[in-house]
Amino acid sequence: MLLWLGCAAVILLGFLFRHSYFLQDIKYVIDKLNLKRRIWRYMQTNYLIVDLFLERVKTQPHKPFIRFKEETFTYQDADVHSNKAARAFLQSGAVREGDTVALFLANEPLFPWLWLGLVKIGCSAAFLNYNIRSKSLLHCFSCSGAKTLVAGEELQDAVEEVLPSLLEQQVTVFILTDRCKIAGVQSFQDKMKQASSEPLSKELRSNLTLQSPAAYIYTSGTTGLPKAVAVSHAKLWGYCLIMALTGVTSEDVVYNSLPLYHSAGFLGLMAGIERGMTVVLRSKFSASQFWDDCRKYDVTVVQYIGEIVRYLCNQPQKPNDRNHKVRLALGNGLRADVWKDFTRRFGNIEVREFYGATEGNLAMLNYSGKMGAVGRDYFLHKWLFPYALIKFDIEKGEPVRDSSGFCVEVAKGEPGLMVTKILASAPFSGYAGDLGQTEKKKLRDVFTKGDVYFNTGDLLRIDKDNFMYFQDRTGDTFRWKGENVATNEVADVVSVADSIEEANVYGVEVPGHEGRIGMAAVNLRDGQKFDSTAVFHQVEHFLPSYARPRFIRIQGSMDVTGTFKYQKVKLVKEGFNPNEIKDPLYILDEKEKNYIPLTPDIFDSILAGKIKI
Repeated sequence: MLLWLGCAAVILLGFLFRHSYFLQDIKYVIDKLNLKRRIWRYMQTNYLIVDLFLERVKTQPHKPFIRFKEETFTYQDADVHSNKAARAFLQSGAVREGDTVALFLANEPLFPWLWLGLVKIGCSAAFLNYNIRSKSLLHCFSCSGAKTLVAGEELQDAVEEVLPSLLEQQVTVFILTDRCKIAGVQSFQDKMKQASSEPLSKELRSNLTLQSPAAYIYTSGTTGLPKAVAVSHAKLWGYCLIMALTGVTSEDVVYNSLPLYHSAGFLGLMAGIERGMTVVLRSKFSASQFWDDCRKYDVTVVQYIGEIVRYLCNQPQKPNDRNHKVRLALGNGLRADVWKDFTRRFGNIEVREFYGATEGNLAMLNYSGKMGAVGRDYFLHKWLFPYALIKFDIEKGEPVRDSSGFCVEVAKGEPGLMVTKILASAPFSGYAGDLGQTEKKKLRDVFTKGDVYFNTGDLLRIDKDNFMYFQDRTGDTFRWKGENVATNEVADVVSVADSIEEANVYGVEVPGHEGRIGMAAVNLRDGQKFDSTAVFHQVEHFLPSYARPRFIRIQGSMDVTGTFKYQKVKLVKEGFNPNEIKDPLYILDEKEKNYIPLTPDIFDSILAGKIKI
């Protein structure tokens, strides 16, 4: 009651001072508090998203839930298919209450059927990135604690590559086909077809609480191999409710071309259930088909990452560019200039940019529509959901502390490291099976002795009007084509090549592109020449396309700090310009299947947008 009276008093003050954004600010805070109270009520009654899904099945059984290509699946269809999946898992004898099953498949209706089926029998799922292979695939599978793997038919080769290791660990492997002739691998779709579609008893999931893991979603974080984040059922509710903050209703149709193994893609699916709306699922993003799909399915809400919007703006203009029903775009990573081009070309579409991390304990939303911003620095929001921007030493890679040993907040307009306070009401659960990396993400004694904050690894700034803007990532991660790339993992792969002694991987900016593209500075083994073909085959075999270094710089020796850490700041600033860098430079050429010399002419063609990278 006191809180609401306080809010009322603040509203009155807002009218008195005529703050232009005040009503939006207070509405956002009240909406967030209401959603937080809603999750708290769900915790008291142990109400899961699957419980809401089953209510939707009863109240709107024939409403379309998933539209995929030429197929339409109603909420009742989804219930039937997920019941079959659940029973197939149970009848296989490989899955029991409380188990985790790894899902290794692309966007398709089977993805939600399998996840819903697993939750119905008290289990969770680990969402494996379908681009990963070999060492990364085994690592991601293992750190989730799963003992069962379900893979899409098109990923059969990737599974066969690691099959000996999986069978050695006594892992049960299913392929989503009707029959399978590979020794040690079972088909799964035939088992689903034969299983009963009868509803399952709620007792089968009686072990689950809102603190139980609903899914393991992977993030590359700041260093090393991908890390598994245990997303609890409570956190999953938080994901779902982001769309509720933007005014999305059950009448909307959302278009989701983001990978479901990502938190952003899965968010769209779960928000579909929470809102009771229809989700149009696409197997893979296509810039040329995007607006045709929106028109075909009467889409009103689209999800994006910044790179997607740029691809759309780069498509040839058409007379029917504004002929669609899309009213809202929700996502992150959208630059102000691309945002402006997008709305100018495609019509009056509201853009709602949000900021957050899969493992983070705070999310922000740009509810005012300010181009380029990720949210607002509003005192009441900051008091209820504590965070700060602190001074960060880029060279040392650590926060700046004062003479008392505490961190220092930045001034307005100055970039600072975003940190969010870890509380019982805003927990940070860390990474599954990796206490070391979990601890690295915690900052202690930030402003007072004993406090603990989550280190987002992001640099943000606040302008004079209190809008917050994402600036860059710190540490050993850069972002390219919507994916986080961990430099240590890439360096490990590159340095295995016979001619390479050491590799220092970092991200460099390319004009006209979001994020940073991978570049590796290497020095060669004594007496060795750069074996460009071998290095190409090494990265092609062991790294997904977005993580492969596009540029390689041959150095005589590596620059290191006094604590023997690779110097990256100077290399990042120097970029990949052959007119200014005396070291030999190479560029990855997919057609030649090789790294070829990076000439001034090629460099100019990249800047002019004539060469796609």
